[in-house]
Order: sequence, then C-alpha cells, then structure tokens
Amino acid sequence: MKNLKIEIKWALIFVLMQLSWMLMEKLTGLHDAHIDKHAIFTNGVAILAFLIYALALLDKRKNFYHGKMTYLQGFVTGIWISLFVTLLTPITQYITSYWISPEYFDNMIEYSVSQGKMNQEEAEAFFNFNSYLMQSTLFAPVAGVVTSAIVALFTKKS
Repeated sequence: MKNLKIEIKWALIFVLMQLSWMLMEKLTGLHDAHIDKHAIFTNGVAILAFLIYALALLDKRKNFYHGKMTYLQGFVTGIWISLFVTLLTPITQYITSYWISPEYFDNMIEYSVSQGKMNQEEAEAFFNFNSYLMQSTLFAPVAGVVTSAIVALFTKKS
C-alpha cells in the first residue's frame, strides 16, 4: 500500500471534489429552483475530473517515478485511482443523497413527470438512491478507465 499512497491521496481529493460539486449544484439551485438546467451544468464536473487525474498522474510521475513515466505506468496509476474512487462511491452517493441534497430525487421526479419526460412510475424507478447507487458504481470505473487512458497520453515522459 505504500506504493499506492499517491493514488489513495488523489482518490480522496477526487471524492472531495465530487462532494463539493454536488454542494455547489445544490447551493446554486440546480437541485430545485433551476432543476431544468441541471442536465446542462452537471456534466461540467468532467472537466474537474480530467484536471484531477492529470494532477494525480503528474504527481506520480514527479514524486514516484523521478520525473519519467511511461504510458502504461500512468494508465495503471489512473486505474488504481479509479478503483479507490469506485470503492468510495457508495459513501459519496450516500452523503450526496441523504446529507447534501435529500430532496433531489423528489424534485427530479416531479420535474420529469411535469415535463412529460417520464410517467410517475418510471421517474420513481429511476430517481432514487438505489438506482443512483447502481449507476454511479458502474459509471465510476468505466469513466475512470477512459479518463486514465486519455490523461496518460499527455502525462507520459521519457
């Protein structure tokens, strides 16, 4: 685990970023008053995700690989970060759903039904903690691998 200190550190930073982003969405009304704009702005978190992965891989290159890192070393570093983020995803989703924005699911159900995007039953089946827990737990490793593959291209150095 000593060799994975950098990956664990950046996974924790990533989780803090995710929670901060959710708090920002909540405070700016994207979970209630401006829920109609939620789909537009929520994907902005991807920019921060790429930035954090880039900083993590640069940290690993500088402080573990002594300034040089192959594509594979960078990619594997990103995979480890993704694994730790995925393991923390249930906690992140719980904090978001029950502490930061407990009314989000009800608001999203109401909005989706009122806009004719879903009927009540479909909205209730989709917008709930268990559904989001499953989605986020499946999405985290996939997004992490893709992000790692891309960022490793830009952070390798011979």
